[in-house]
Amino acid sequence: MTNKSNSVLYTDITNNLKRRTYEHKEKMIEGFTKRYNIVKLVYYEVYEDILAAIAREKTIKGGSRQKKRDLIAGMNPFWDDLYEKL
Repeated sequence: MTNKSNSVLYTDITNNLKRRTYEHKEKMIEGFTKRYNIVKLVYYEVYEDILAAIAREKTIKGGSRQKKRDLIAGMNPFWDDLYEKL
């Protein structure tokens, strides 16, 4: 997820992407996402296995900012908000 200007990146894991994105959009969750106005879903991956999902989250979080930007651009080159397409 990112803010409106695509300048802040946020990576997280959830078992309900639509609900979790809505919570961020509506500022229902205190902390980083609320403080930095993280409201756009620009990238996601789906996993059936929670351990694989957690491992992938750690890999993404540990990567450089450029790797994250490249990952997003590969799926969503215009950085559109994907929330309505869920």
